[in-house]
Amino acid sequence: MKKVVFNNKLLPLLLLAPQLIVTAIFFLWPAGQAVWQSFLREDAFGLKTEFIGLGNYKALFKSPEYLNSFSVTLIFTVSVTVVTMVFALLMAVAVDRLIKSEKVYTTLLIWPYAVAPAVAGILWWFIFNPSIGILPYVLRQLGINFNWIFDPTDAMIFVVIASAWSRISYSFLFFIAGLQSIPASLREAAAIDGAGPVKRFFTITLPLLSPTTFFLMVVNLVYALFETFAVIDATTLGGPAQSTNILVYKVYQDGFIGQNLGSSAAQSVILMAIVILLTVIQFRFVEKKVAY
Repeated sequence: MKKVVFNNKLLPLLLLAPQLIVTAIFFLWPAGQAVWQSFLREDAFGLKTEFIGLGNYKALFKSPEYLNSFSVTLIFTVSVTVVTMVFALLMAVAVDRLIKSEKVYTTLLIWPYAVAPAVAGILWWFIFNPSIGILPYVLRQLGINFNWIFDPTDAMIFVVIASAWSRISYSFLFFIAGLQSIPASLREAAAIDGAGPVKRFFTITLPLLSPTTFFLMVVNLVYALFETFAVIDATTLGGPAQSTNILVYKVYQDGFIGQNLGSSAAQSVILMAIVILLTVIQFRFVEKKVAY
């Protein structure tokens, strides 16, 4: 294999420059601005600014609304991640067993991923609407009164389903690729040894899928923490009674609606720190159990 040698030391930097500039302008600079703004108290019109140090952070951790948003985000994030990965894996296993129509099913199942989160939210809003939705009507016939407009538990179930729906397709794509990379001879040998389908899945298939599972766990957690904003904004607006007001939506509410810029910046910094901490923990401890 021929080794590439750069005679000009500036050439590698020039090749990296476009990506470095984009990263600096659209990530590092806004992140730095958010950190600095979190130490300030500003009026809504930007006419007066006061440095208050950690005042915004102290106020947040004394706020019942913010602490409630923490617990809501924990339940929401875990639920979306688990629902997404479980259903994606079940569908991938089912499609992997097909032979003739495998490509057709794979194509159909990845279509929902093309739907934007806001559009997915509106779609499920119509399906779950207590007045005109088909699902509440069916549930009423079964004696179940599902009304996410007034019931906090129903609202959480609603936004979890709406958020996980399109993401299942994304996870399904990786799971089906992972399943197809597992040598069929391993499962055939286990079958000859008398292992049933369930035992083969938990002793052979699932351990060999651990790299894919680990990757999807990381990206789905980040998705649930950040990219579900559009679903909440298009459906519940954080209600009822703040039961679906996740951290990323509270940042928007306090910053863009309440015009409390310092507190909103502090919330965004905390949220960024949570994501970084979760990612470090996953790669530091969880990845050790991954068999590559």
